[in-house]
Amino acid sequence: MSRNYKEDQANEIEALDSIYCGDMEILATEPLHKFKIPIATEEYNAEEQSNGLACKLVFAYTENYPDEAPLVEIEDTINFQDNFESKLLEQLELSIKMNVGLEMIFCLVSNAQEWLNERWDEFKKQEEEDRARKLKEVEEAEQKKFEGTRVTVESFLKWKTEFEESTGIAAKREKNNDSKKLTGRELFIRDNTLNESDIKYLLEAGDSIENVKIDESLFQNICELDLDEDDDDEEWTPGDDDDD
Repeated sequence: MSRNYKEDQANEIEALDSIYCGDMEILATEPLHKFKIPIATEEYNAEEQSNGLACKLVFAYTENYPDEAPLVEIEDTINFQDNFESKLLEQLELSIKMNVGLEMIFCLVSNAQEWLNERWDEFKKQEEEDRARKLKEVEEAEQKKFEGTRVTVESFLKWKTEFEESTGIAAKREKNNDSKKLTGRELFIRDNTLNESDIKYLLEAGDSIENVKIDESLFQNICELDLDEDDDDEEWTPGDDDDD
């Protein structure tokens, strides 16, 4: 007994219309049915056409459907990536091969719907990973501002040397060290301006050498001092004062 394809197709159209509650659009009935069914991810906002994926599946029965594959097209894609349409058609072709001989439109639509949801979940996951990565990069960049460069003994000594040379500290330290090593006599010989330093200061104060007054009372007892160098070599013993 031959199969009545026209009757099977009409029955499926009736069932699909009740399932999709008026969303299915009949494009043609003769010579064969052609119709359109919209699908979208669960979070898709139809008014703003955002936050999800959407498209319309266009089916056309062939003469011997369902014993042969229906024709399938994809229209009005929203937020699809470049390869999504071709990938979805490949997915539908695999499903058609598995369901030849059966009324398959509902199965194909459900398969396409699931495929869109998977792609959207992948998109959201990738978006979240990118957001977390960028946040981590910002946090690491901020942290580096406070960490600075790790200091070792070698790097510190190198920095210290360069800093002192650039600021002149090294030259000043070397000059001070040289001054500390010289005795007063050496400094006097090294800088002959010291010979005239006192005179210079007196002249600047408005006095001359001749006008310098000496307090003779400071030297009244100088004659009583025994300045004989031989006294330093004599050893004092107890009782010497008694003989005087």
